[in-house]
This record gives sequence, structure tokens and C-alpha cells, in this order.
Amino acid sequence: MRWLPVILFFLPTLFFAQDYAGEEAHGKFSYDQFEKPEACKSCHVDFYHQWQQTMMAQAYTHAWDEIEYFKLAVPHAAKEEKVAGVKDGCNGCHTPIAFLAGDTPPPLPEANSRANEAVSCDVCHTITGFKGDVPYNFNFISKPGRTKYGPKPGLESPHHRTEYNEFITTAEFCGVCHNEKSPYGAWVKATQIEWMEGPYSKQGVVCQDCHMPKAEGKNAIMVEENDMAAQHLFHGAHDEGKLRGVIEMRIHPRERELEPGETVVFSLQLHNAKAGHKVPSGSAEERVLWVHVEAVDAEGNVYHLPVDKKGFEGEEYTIASEALAYQDMGVPLGITDFKGIRREDVPIGDRIFRLPYLDPQGRMTIMQWHTASFGPDYRIGPRETKMETYTWDIPEDLAPGKVQIQASLYYRKLPKPVQEFLEVPAEESKEVLVNTAKTYIEILD
Repeated sequence: MRWLPVILFFLPTLFFAQDYAGEEAHGKFSYDQFEKPEACKSCHVDFYHQWQQTMMAQAYTHAWDEIEYFKLAVPHAAKEEKVAGVKDGCNGCHTPIAFLAGDTPPPLPEANSRANEAVSCDVCHTITGFKGDVPYNFNFISKPGRTKYGPKPGLESPHHRTEYNEFITTAEFCGVCHNEKSPYGAWVKATQIEWMEGPYSKQGVVCQDCHMPKAEGKNAIMVEENDMAAQHLFHGAHDEGKLRGVIEMRIHPRERELEPGETVVFSLQLHNAKAGHKVPSGSAEERVLWVHVEAVDAEGNVYHLPVDKKGFEGEEYTIASEALAYQDMGVPLGITDFKGIRREDVPIGDRIFRLPYLDPQGRMTIMQWHTASFGPDYRIGPRETKMETYTWDIPEDLAPGKVQIQASLYYRKLPKPVQEFLEVPAEESKEVLVNTAKTYIEILD
């Protein structure tokens, strides 16, 4: 019976090991259990340099994320118990190793701590699955160590053990961070869910097919032959190239030849032909996607054409105005009776494709963790076509000749009034042209 104490010694490991995930994983690991990205660079040179340019690498150090977290989320968590969890929880996806190490709030990015590694190589390649029925709110299972999990079986490395894991090839792998519920139970991020409910999931097209496209190359420098390797590009809404043309557009008049004083109606079609989720997606409370239509007569005079209203409930959120919003920012900022700031800086009357996030008082919020409900979801789903109409009463004095009509679709990562008010770098509210469509009418003499 001398072996009995030995068996008892191992019982805790055998029978009480636990897969921590989500909030319960906070502080259950240490930084030392995760390798630095530079260790991966020594063999995976191309992947490292690709990753460095992505939002994955900047998820903690990105200027807007830093301001949103330290200026809004952390002070809000201290003042309102309902949202107290965001002090730790934001880091579960923005700098997972800091969250898993219990280093929350992490040091400011200027301190150059390991939190700055954000979503690094070892974060993704030590995830084995997720806990629960739906991937969301960083409910991934992390198993750091010498074994790295990847999408290809039978590979060997001189530095670590390599094990095939089918989970890393699935959309659910992305969903652990790209789906998120607020403390009020609202799905404030649902990109993987949107994909699952759309046409691409039924065809087996997953997130990685578009955001990690395969190309001929080498997984590592010691590999002798080229193979089809998933590129670590993670192109998304922060890449202008990914935005351009994501929505296809056409515009036409119902009549081509008209006289001054007559009325003409234009039909505009906007089709999401390329994104496997809604546009915009992700942190949709921040995104501003709008279409602007202008007429230019033969003498160069410019006329702005506001969109025709459809009359659905909550439509006022989808038409640009001078309305104020984001009043709940006053709580973390310590501003009593904050009146809010302009909701968007977009030409009045333009159509906006958005999902308004509403705080517990029913006011539009930029703080997704404070979202209790939503306004109308007027985004463009995968392979969906939105139809807009524009009715123009042609001025009596309009010059005869050809009138050019142009519809321009623009995108901002952050509403300009928010960017200016919180002193976020101007790059975040840069106006990006997504697409244009042109037509014309003839004004008879």
C-alpha cells in the first residue's frame, strides 16, 4: 500500500482540474505562462509582421480603445454596480493575457507592459474550445504551455509541440470575442451570430475564409516546400481596402427627360455582396455608414437631395439630423445633467445605416456596456439589398441640359462629435468613401 499516498497526491490533478472560461478565468494564470510574440517571430516571420499591422496587435494600444476604456469604462464601473464588471471584462478580449493574469486595469499603454501584446499569437494558439452553448464574452478555454494548437495535423516544430485543433478553423472560434452581451443582456456585438443566421454559414464559408485568406507560402522558415497558408491579415473595417466596394450601388430616375418645375423620383439600390455579416457590424454603436445624394446642373450648381422617409418606427435614428445623444457619458465623466452632444456630423436628411444602442433611459449611447435595448436595426445584411427613394422638385429656374446625379456612400469608425468631444485622434472619424453610383436626367429647354 505504499503507492497510495502517491495516488492521493495526483487525485487533485486528475479529478479537480477545471477549464476556466469567461469571467471565472480572471487571474487564474500568469503572464509567464504565455510566450511573447517575438518568440514566435523567430520562426514565423511573415505571420508576425502581418499580425503587427492588424487591430489584433493594437486591441489594447489603439488610441480610441484606450480612451474608451480609461476615460469611460473604468470610471463608469466604479460609479455604477450594474456595469462594474467592465473594469475587468473589457480586457478579456482586448488584452486576454492581462485578464487571465488578473492584471486589471492593466497599466496604461505608455508603460509598455505585456498588456500591450493585446491579442497575440499565444492567445489564439493556446485556445482549445469554448464553454457553454454560444461563443461570447471571452468564454474561450485557454491552455497555455508548450503545446500550440493549429489548423493542420502532423506538423512538427523544434520549439514547441504542435497539435491539430478543429476549433481554430471554425467561426465559433472568432465568436468568443466577436459576440458580446452587455450586463443588461443586449447583444452589443453579434458578428458571428449574424454570419450564422445568414447565407454564408449554410454554404460553409467561415470568417477565416475572408479575414485570413490562404496563399501559397511557408508556415515557418524551416519548412522546405511551399504550402497553402492562412495569412494573418485580419482585414476588417479599419482597412479602407476592405471597405471599398463592400456595398454595391446603382441609382436611376423614373423619368429621364423633364421640364423645370416638374418632380422626379430616383431609386437607389444598395447591395451587400461581399460581407458575411451585417454592414456595419461589431461595435455598431460607433460606426456611421451613410449615403449622400447630390444633383449638379449644367451650370455647376449643387443640390442636396434628402432621402424619402419610409415611416417605420424609430426611423428618426436613421436620418441625419442635429439631434443630441450620448447623455449617459456624463456619469463616467462626472458631468451633472449632461445635455449630450450632436449624434452625428452628417448632412441633414441623409440616410444612415445603423443599429442605435439605447441606455436604460432609452437614450442613444456610445457605451456598449450600458446598452439595455436597441432602436431599429437598419443595417445591410449579407446579400441584402436596401432600396431608397429620392423625390426632387426641380427648381423653376434650373438651367436646361444634363443634370448629373451622384450617390456617395461614406463610412466613419466613430461619430465625429464623439471624436472631437473626447479628444480622440482625428483618424478615427475620417470620412472613407465606400462606393458611388451615378445617373443623369435631361432638363428640357
